[in-house]
Amino acid sequence: MRLSKHHGLRNDFLVVLDEVNDEPVDAGPDLARRLCDRRGGIGADGLIHGARPDGRPDVDVVMHLWNADGSRAEMSGNGIRCLAQAVARSRGARDLTVVAATDAGDRVLEVSGGAADAESTVRVDMGEVGPGPGLDGVDVPFVAKELGTADLGNPHLVAWVDDLDAVDLSTVGPAVEAAFPEGINLEIVTPTVAPGGLLLRVWERGVGITEACGTGACAATALARQWGLVDHAARVDMPGGAVTVELVDGRAVLTGPAVHVADLDVDPAALPPIGGVG
Repeated sequence: MRLSKHHGLRNDFLVVLDEVNDEPVDAGPDLARRLCDRRGGIGADGLIHGARPDGRPDVDVVMHLWNADGSRAEMSGNGIRCLAQAVARSRGARDLTVVAATDAGDRVLEVSGGAADAESTVRVDMGEVGPGPGLDGVDVPFVAKELGTADLGNPHLVAWVDDLDAVDLSTVGPAVEAAFPEGINLEIVTPTVAPGGLLLRVWERGVGITEACGTGACAATALARQWGLVDHAARVDMPGGAVTVELVDGRAVLTGPAVHVADLDVDPAALPPIGGVG
């Protein structure tokens, strides 16, 4: 199996494309757990399978995404940028528009610097920022100035706090995720000293603490605008780096880097089982 490793602000993904393998790849939760394991596998926050868009001439690639624990994720803002970079590199294109079909709907991505450079800039229309799950009966185990939920194909709970470092994400993240039947991503945010920006830390469902989250940055910007912290566009700084989010007619447009780490040949049969599975 031929695959590549990429990261978006150190949120890392393994990408396997049907178009660079001799036959369609049989990807799924077990393969994701094995490949993403950081001790027995290659290591990543998630596995992305880029399938051929059979019967969809308007689409370049179909995105299937699994978290490191094998759970299916509808969308990842960092992951989809990595997928677009992988497609551009496989086609030898420096600049390319990629249309990806995802569990959250079709997404249009503009890749700049795709084939020759390790780092690309990818701009993606992430779609409408919808309302997330309700908070009735949910106990959030820390003090927040504001709370809100949003949906970008995947669910988010955003909390405005005074001090990001005062919240122990390793403790509150699992508790908040477990409070929702389908799980949830938790973003804690605070405004930057310079107006118009946000600082963000994230707990991602099915993964844990990561250094960045693209959909989380979009959700946080949309809610922060409602709270009067930012205007229609914001720079969102995370431990792994920064992205820009623009809010246009209720839609979020995300711009950030995708970095190619390596191309790899892997024999899936040689990967050790995870917890006796496989």
